Amino acid sequence: MRTRHFINFFQIGSLVMLLVAAALLAAIVTMHFVIHGAEVQVPALKGMTVADARSQTSGLDLDLEVDNRYYSGDVAAGHILSQSPAPGTVVRREWRVRVSESLGPQKVEVPQTVGLDERVAALSLRRLGLEVGTTARLPYAGAASGIVLAQDPPAHAQGIAQPSINLLVAAPSEDAPDGFVMPALSGAPVVTAQAELARVGIQSTTQFVDVPVAPMGTGNAAPLPPVKPGSVLAQSPPAGARILQSDSVKLTVAK
Repeated sequence: MRTRHFINFFQIGSLVMLLVAAALLAAIVTMHFVIHGAEVQVPALKGMTVADARSQTSGLDLDLEVDNRYYSGDVAAGHILSQSPAPGTVVRREWRVRVSESLGPQKVEVPQTVGLDERVAALSLRRLGLEVGTTARLPYAGAASGIVLAQDPPAHAQGIAQPSINLLVAAPSEDAPDGFVMPALSGAPVVTAQAELARVGIQSTTQFVDVPVAPMGTGNAAPLPPVKPGSVLAQSPPAGARILQSDSVKLTVAK
């Protein structure tokens, strides 16, 4: 009798273990389908119109966001230039897909805003479909507060990347500067360039390079003037770029 009870108890225990294992397996399979059912592959959107891309991502429960707009001579206006995440990336549903949109070729000439009041400059840009990018302020006694001292890109620039113009605006002399616009230093003596940067507290490093002698010229062409030793050949950041007082400028100088 005891043996029979022991066998029954063993059979019942085995059955319970089988049921528990089956339940665990079912739970694992269910979780697998739930997790993988909530994941999708990001489609390739480059070259699509924004409307078509939005329709496709919406069908996959993804959120499309136009992050930036750039001029492009290769991709038609209203079509997508780039995307993030990359095509084929597996993400969860409702993931945000960021894209940049083409504005087509640059058709607007950059206006001259230097000398204008900041608000007038902003209105002038908006009338042309442009916008104000970064605005830096520099204490400057030579102009009234709010007057634009410099802009990047400069007036009449061609081949600009974005429809935004960065402005350097005069601030009251007691204010602390929050940025500067890099001046054009190429061709200037290195000591002059260093002094101009040091005047506003910006440090610089120099790299001296050999410069080949200019050819004498042929026919009616005038000979090229020789490069003066100690003159700036190149600068980084380039002219017009916004820099902070903590940044360092690299100057390439002729030996």
